[in-house]
Amino acid sequence: MKVTSIIAAVMGAIFRVVMAVAIVYIIYRGAGICYEYGYRIFTEPAVSAGEGRTVTVTVGSEMSVLDIGKLFESRGLVRDSKLFVLQYYLSEYREDVGPGTFELSTAMTVEEMMQAMVVPEEEEEGTETAGNRGGTGNSSGGGNPPAGGSAPEDSASEGGAPDAAAGQDTGGEG
Repeated sequence: MKVTSIIAAVMGAIFRVVMAVAIVYIIYRGAGICYEYGYRIFTEPAVSAGEGRTVTVTVGSEMSVLDIGKLFESRGLVRDSKLFVLQYYLSEYREDVGPGTFELSTAMTVEEMMQAMVVPEEEEEGTETAGNRGGTGNSSGGGNPPAGGSAPEDSASEGGAPDAAAGQDTGGEG
C-alpha cells in the first residue's frame, strides 16, 4: 500500500510540473505572437517595392471596414485583412475615409491608401470637390463613409458605387 501511494504522489508531481511547463510555454508563444502582430500594425511595409501595380477599387458606403480589408487582400493591396482593420481604427484618417472609386498601388502602405481614400469636405453647398490629398486616388461619390468613420458635414447625396460594381477591378498596370 505504501508503494502505490508513493507512485501516485510521484506521478501527481510529474503531472503538475508538465502542466506548469506547458502553461508557461503557451503564454510565452502567445505573447510572442501578440507582440509580432502588434508590431506589424505600425510597421507593415507595402506589399511590393518600387512602383508596384495599380489597382482600381470601388468602396461602397454599405461596406464595413472588414469588407474593405477583404477586398484589398483579394486584390493584393494588403497581406492581412484583419490587420488592415486594426490599422484603420488606429489611423488618423479614420474619420475622413469615405466611399468612392480609388486608384491604389501595391507599393502603398495602408496609411498611404487611407490618405488616398480621404473624401474631401464640400466647399460649397451642393458641390463636391474632386481629388484628395496627394492626388493618388479619386473619389467618385459622397455619402456615408465605411463603418467607423463619420460623414462629411454637408453631405447631400448618397452617391457611391452601385452594389453590383462594389469592389470590381476595372483594370490596372502589371
